[in-house]
Amino acid sequence: MNSKDTAARSSRLVCNPAELRTLFLFEKLDDEQLEWLCADGRVENIEPGVVFREGDPATCFYVLMDGEVVLTKLSGGTEIEMVRTDHKGAYAGAWMAYMGDKVDQTYNGSMTVPRPSRFFVLDAGTFARMMHEWFPMAVHMLEGAFFGNRNSNERIAQRERLLALGSLSAGLTHELNNPAAAAVRATSGLRERVAGMRHKLAMMAEGKFDAESLVSLVRLQEEAAAQVAKAPELTPMEASDREDLLGEWLEEHNIGDAWNLAPNFVQAGFDVDWLERVAGTLDGATEQVFQGAIRWLNYTIETELLMNEIADSTTRISSLVGAAKQYSQMDRAPFQVIDIHELLDSTLVMLNRKIGDGVRVVKEYDRTLPQVPCFAAELNQVWTNLIDNAVYAMHGQGTLTIRTRHENDCAVVEIGDTGPGVPIEVRSRIFEPFFTTKPVGDGTGLGLDISFRIVVNKHNGDIQLDSEPGNTRFTVWLPLHRPADNEVAADPTNAGGHR
Repeated sequence: MNSKDTAARSSRLVCNPAELRTLFLFEKLDDEQLEWLCADGRVENIEPGVVFREGDPATCFYVLMDGEVVLTKLSGGTEIEMVRTDHKGAYAGAWMAYMGDKVDQTYNGSMTVPRPSRFFVLDAGTFARMMHEWFPMAVHMLEGAFFGNRNSNERIAQRERLLALGSLSAGLTHELNNPAAAAVRATSGLRERVAGMRHKLAMMAEGKFDAESLVSLVRLQEEAAAQVAKAPELTPMEASDREDLLGEWLEEHNIGDAWNLAPNFVQAGFDVDWLERVAGTLDGATEQVFQGAIRWLNYTIETELLMNEIADSTTRISSLVGAAKQYSQMDRAPFQVIDIHELLDSTLVMLNRKIGDGVRVVKEYDRTLPQVPCFAAELNQVWTNLIDNAVYAMHGQGTLTIRTRHENDCAVVEIGDTGPGVPIEVRSRIFEPFFTTKPVGDGTGLGLDISFRIVVNKHNGDIQLDSEPGNTRFTVWLPLHRPADNEVAADPTNAGGHR
């Protein structure tokens, strides 16, 4: 036995070949094979308690003869019951021993007995030798199926990632194009305004402004430039009223194209009183000089507004590129300790176009949450799948809620939507590969399967669904502590079986 606890609670019994034949695993064996099993194996009584623990070296293969077994797996630091059975012949333990060092030879779950139980036990090495000697063709086929299935899953997962990347790339391109186009337009407009200002400066250089008026005008120009940066936010009604007043004032002072100039002054936060100050500064100037001064100030305002637009656009581009790097984890180690909120925020940026204007995003973050040891790029794939499904379920209208909290030494992320909910008859199947409730062509049925594998298999966490109309939530638990070597266990397979 591999466990001191088990060794202390077990007793060896006589093995009867005829009884072994009553177990479905051995019913087709001949007398010589059954005698071999009895000679190389053993029958043991095991008292209630732990027989083996998940992650321990897999040293024995157990077949239930009488009693009851409970098989569990760790998920988010909690033991989750997978199987409870009293079926004779149910098996668990080192059943992958025949694969040798090709796979990780550890128990992929824990087994306990809730009441005194009797088992037929084979050491892992004996079980492996039996399989290779008695069923060489079956061993080859099982190996082929195991590795073929694993390779297929990897290829399918890779294709799913590429499909998601293509969709996100299209969205990112669109998101980048908008601020880039705005910056190009603003740059073109800025060039025109600077040319206009040069023309007005030439007029000033001709001596049409006296020194005192020119100093005052330059001071007003500096005031205008500073005012643009702190212009108040106006409602559409307030802006319209101010534009009417400014437009009328400009017309009364014979300023051509007054109604096109008025919105610029309003946007910069100026009113009629400020224009009156300009008029007072140029008191006695000719109409041509006064008009030139107004347009020169307008060029100043437009220049500042355009430079703000360029700054906003380039900042937006920089933010998008930063979010893309955060999302893809470019130039970063695969495994790292990171603030989970950074991953969630970068995913929201990447999915901004797909989320659309009709979905309200609510973020309820617990900023006291410790950093999480994780494979960050793969977790971003989980958030992408969950958020994309939530947005799809709401048909572009509703509320997307993302919450985080600290629970049982786990970081918990909850992604909820106000869609119609998942029908109760399919909830048990949502994590199955290729199962989807979306129409043909809209989904591959792999997103939640891949998410499950990343969360449960790769991070030793858990993912669960709670759903009712108007309130569907996927909750993910991620342990805040990982083994020192950060190794990833192979995908779990069936820990026990019965006919």
